[in-house]
Amino acid sequence: MNFKTLLLMFSAVMALHGCATVGKTGSEAFEKYASAQQVIDQKNINEANGSAKEYVYAWGAKHGDAEPQSLYPRKYLSNYCHSQNGSFSLLYKSTLSLVKEAKSRNTLAAHANIKQGIGAYQCVQKNGQHWIVSIEPVSELRSSQFADARAVRLKTDMMSADEARRFYKNSSANVNTSKKMPAAPAAKSSAAKAPAKEVEEKKDTAAAEPVKRVAQPALTEQQQQMQYYVAARRDLGKGQNQVNACNNAQRAYNYGKLQGTDGTKVYTESGMLVARCLTSVPAYKNRFSNSKVQATRILQNLSNNYNHAGAKHMLGQMK
Repeated sequence: MNFKTLLLMFSAVMALHGCATVGKTGSEAFEKYASAQQVIDQKNINEANGSAKEYVYAWGAKHGDAEPQSLYPRKYLSNYCHSQNGSFSLLYKSTLSLVKEAKSRNTLAAHANIKQGIGAYQCVQKNGQHWIVSIEPVSELRSSQFADARAVRLKTDMMSADEARRFYKNSSANVNTSKKMPAAPAAKSSAAKAPAKEVEEKKDTAAAEPVKRVAQPALTEQQQQMQYYVAARRDLGKGQNQVNACNNAQRAYNYGKLQGTDGTKVYTESGMLVARCLTSVPAYKNRFSNSKVQATRILQNLSNNYNHAGAKHMLGQMK
């Protein structure tokens, strides 16, 4: 074997290594994360204290060809969703309601690097699990790192279906909000037979929408939520499988308040379990850099919107 042959073999090996490395920059690199919230925390999508973070959306002449940072939050969470064999799509359009100055709001609304990365996005996995993340601009400013660039401060939050509806309910730009799903289970079953492309086009504010992609059509969304809640309550009560129990509580809470006699109770009590996990289960809460902030937000939602006595009591203990 001569030197030329060795050189060719070495080049081939390096090329294969390069391909593998490039592949890991996509959704595969996100398989290590246990949840979307963990992606937000460990990728530092928000500031360390959970507040909005600055991202460049318009580079100056010196960095004209650089990728806009303002698309990073959506990109990271989309990659994580795809790593879990999920479908990532826009659920609600943003109206930039958190941006107080009208001039800044108009500036951001007109820029493609903003419009393509904000709003509420839903990930629906093949096993029926789903989650919603909200990416909202807070302000527009000159970049603090690059003198010739403009930046936006983005706030990224996980939301339950109910929280998302409440936040975006006054928006006239919701995605196809006029096409609501019927509440009856029979209507859901028939909707599940619609072509996949049509299903994605008929996104609406109803929490029952993800049932159209559930792998087990015999179970209604209410039944799935109840199963997650019961499993979480049982395991946490026995002090066993606590991380899995907390994950089940989060899944149940993410469904939001569904129609039915037990819909509100299951939603609110699931939220209480999640708050408990974020404050009292070390193996779970240590996954997040701002677990107390998340717990407080959940408890405030239950206290303010549902007058939940337990949530009020827990908030008082946390002060």
